[in-house]
Amino acid sequence: MSETNSGSAAALGRLVLLRHGQTAWSESGQHTGRTNIPLTEVGEQQARDAGDRIRSLFPQPFDAECVFASPLKRAQQTASLAGFGPRTMPALAEWDYGRAEGRTRQTVAQMNGGSWDVWRDGPGVLSSAMEGEWVDTLPSGERVTVHNGPGESLADVYERVQQAIDQAVPLLEDGRNVLFVAHAHVLRILTTRWLGVDPHMAKLLRLDTAHYSVLSVYKGDRVIERWNC
Repeated sequence: MSETNSGSAAALGRLVLLRHGQTAWSESGQHTGRTNIPLTEVGEQQARDAGDRIRSLFPQPFDAECVFASPLKRAQQTASLAGFGPRTMPALAEWDYGRAEGRTRQTVAQMNGGSWDVWRDGPGVLSSAMEGEWVDTLPSGERVTVHNGPGESLADVYERVQQAIDQAVPLLEDGRNVLFVAHAHVLRILTTRWLGVDPHMAKLLRLDTAHYSVLSVYKGDRVIERWNC
């Protein structure tokens, strides 16, 4: 992107990133990649509140073709409850944690000989013996099927999110704001891709449930304008 006004990115749109609201697994610490679990009641209210906060900063409505959400239920629910009608964007799906899916970091570490970190190791180091399918019962009583496959590497996700950025850039250059509703890790990795830095830096970017961030261009550089609001 390029600026049209010296020292100002006012003519360019902003890229707003909204993480979905609370789920049972965001509370329990279970890795939630592609398992299609819903928001909790708390998460539903968080989504409504997030919509109000975003509209206070962006009082002009987002154009219909400028709102995108992950295909997963928790992101779609969040977008809808926040008051936005999204287009589905597969590139915004959460990191596929593979053999770690549905398991806490502590459980995965125990199964991996005592040590594991998703940012350092990724799913690829985990034993194929951890693959398979099983059913987890959420506190609401809903049962969800968990699939443990090979998963994605951090590099895989870093490449995938470029598709989302590529779709947003022409809209931003046209002066329109764009909203992405998705998940913590994929949005943090997308942010490092936006900045052009190592994706491992995403580990340092905390993004809480139903919080939003704003990416923009300042003096010709892609920047973080607001974070975890």
